[in-house]
Amino acid sequence: MEPLTELQEALLDSLQRVVDREIAPIAQEMDETETFPTHLVKVFGEMGLMQARVPEEYGGPGLDLTTTCMAKELVARTSATGAQLINQNTISFVLPLLHFGTEEQRQKWLPLVAEGGVVSSVAITEPHAGSDVGAMKTRAVLDGDDYIVNGQKCFITMAPIADYITLFAKTSDSGKRGVDNISCFIVDMKSPGITIGGHEKMMGQRGTPHADIYFDNVRVPVANRMGEEGKGFLSCMHILDLNRPTVAATAVGLAQGAFDIAVAYAKDRKAFGRSIGDFQGVQFMLADMHIQIEAARALLYQCTRAIDAGRHDRLTEMASMVKCFCTDMAMKVTTDAVQILGGHGYVRGNHVERMMRDAKVLQIYEGTNQIQRLQIARRALGFR
Repeated sequence: MEPLTELQEALLDSLQRVVDREIAPIAQEMDETETFPTHLVKVFGEMGLMQARVPEEYGGPGLDLTTTCMAKELVARTSATGAQLINQNTISFVLPLLHFGTEEQRQKWLPLVAEGGVVSSVAITEPHAGSDVGAMKTRAVLDGDDYIVNGQKCFITMAPIADYITLFAKTSDSGKRGVDNISCFIVDMKSPGITIGGHEKMMGQRGTPHADIYFDNVRVPVANRMGEEGKGFLSCMHILDLNRPTVAATAVGLAQGAFDIAVAYAKDRKAFGRSIGDFQGVQFMLADMHIQIEAARALLYQCTRAIDAGRHDRLTEMASMVKCFCTDMAMKVTTDAVQILGGHGYVRGNHVERMMRDAKVLQIYEGTNQIQRLQIARRALGFR
């Protein structure tokens, strides 16, 4: 790891104090009650972390990806639900606007996001269209100055509290498979015809709200379409590549938090007259966990620094590698942490038990790790 800049040191120091004060005391409560602490939107908004990637010219903090991932990693050591708010508006609002929106759209929306109170979501997944984006059925039909949207999205993170969503929908040939007919829109969640389904009961990250969104003749202005009609899939894939390192940052943070707990427990827990950390079996587990975390962190920040420097020639390959490797690592490390704590680790209410459940979904969303491996292999073989 390169030395931290003064900005990074100051930000992480301040953020650690916020985590200790605002998140650590309720980390378990969020999971057990399946409730989201909406007051954290204001807390992180005031720190500039909800809107971390909004450029300074639009009123935002203009943080680079590396610094943003450092912040996300730090919060995830205590709570994956809390970490969800770091950079929350980037994939669902900021990146699409910066890379595919018009300057008029950026001038309209980015200053609003920069104020820090906006919550947004990205709506891609459907009941029969997860990694297979081309199978989506949600349709947006042009009608004068509006598109009329009908369909359903599922498992949409933050949907119950979102002010806006970035919606991906087909704009032609509704019954035809393919990705060359998908467009991207900004949708106000107060629009008539939008219904939010019930809160999904998840295995992990239970404090983060997820729900279905139903669209019944919802009118979306043509002016809210980002990019060319039918080019939404390309924008979707690009912003996912740019955002996948933040999923890896959550994974590294979760693993580090679980590892720290396992080390402390191995020092304190006595068996056969000595600490269990004195036994080679436990030492080897801890050593492997430590190696895997450090390797994942190195890959993560190699990737983020390349993106920050504008080196995108291997973007898809590196983004897939870092997402796949770090999230697989988090699943293994958190599982090993439960093993080291033994029966105590398996008890509901224990931090490592929560972290193990929270880690699982990281292997699934923003492209399953099987899809990531396909991307990596195809590029190694020279396919595109």
